[in-house]
Amino acid sequence: MNFKNKNYWAVILGGSSGLGFGTAKKLAQQGMNLCIVHRDRKENIPHIKNEFDLLREHDIHVISFNADALIADTRNHILSTLKEWMGKSGRVRVLVHSIAKGNLKPMVTIDDSSLQNNDFHITIDAMAISLYDWTKALIEQKLFSDSARVISFTSEGNTKAWPYYAAVSAAKATLEAITRNMAVELASLGITSNCIQAGAVDTPSFRAIPGNEKFAALALKKNPFKRLTTPEDIGNIVYLLCKDEAAWINGTVIKADGGESLQ
Repeated sequence: MNFKNKNYWAVILGGSSGLGFGTAKKLAQQGMNLCIVHRDRKENIPHIKNEFDLLREHDIHVISFNADALIADTRNHILSTLKEWMGKSGRVRVLVHSIAKGNLKPMVTIDDSSLQNNDFHITIDAMAISLYDWTKALIEQKLFSDSARVISFTSEGNTKAWPYYAAVSAAKATLEAITRNMAVELASLGITSNCIQAGAVDTPSFRAIPGNEKFAALALKKNPFKRLTTPEDIGNIVYLLCKDEAAWINGTVIKADGGESLQ
């Protein structure tokens, strides 16, 4: 357990499913304490609580908040609570951004259900700008460790045009731009910032994309390993980036797709 007894914490936004939860499982196995922020329906909470209890079996602290991570007052409350749990010696080793709140609408329709200006604002704010908001708040409250990591998730839609994906695609491009600039401006604080570009992963957010079955079939065809990327695959990459040896990786987009994007 690489992080055992170091009182390191991971703040995971969107950590109850998909890539965020895959990351939580891996970091828990390596002895990192977890602060998980998620947004789920009431009927799903018992299952999620059971999953979080399994994380605690690795002898780590897990605190969770079923709350809107985009509200400033909520963010301040979460960080205040986290500060109490960490005590004087605890520090945030990594902020993981896995918020998947976006509008998946066509740009042109015969009715009024097409993508609107406000849909872009909502999606970009949730899936990109919130990364900066949380990073800035952690800096201002002096919660980051001496060598901290900011990690977010992008997709192949960052450069490719897919039906219904315009707002999310714009958010991913914005996310990467913010990450590059943070990589430069936050280096003096010992903070690195990187994006992970995962391959197609069967997650709730992926299943929300219209035509996702076709995307999955195409990904299987393109991938040299003939399988989809899993949340565990991505959790492994986040873990590697959290290690001391990864401190010189900064400001880049790391493809973790088994070679899917090569064809």
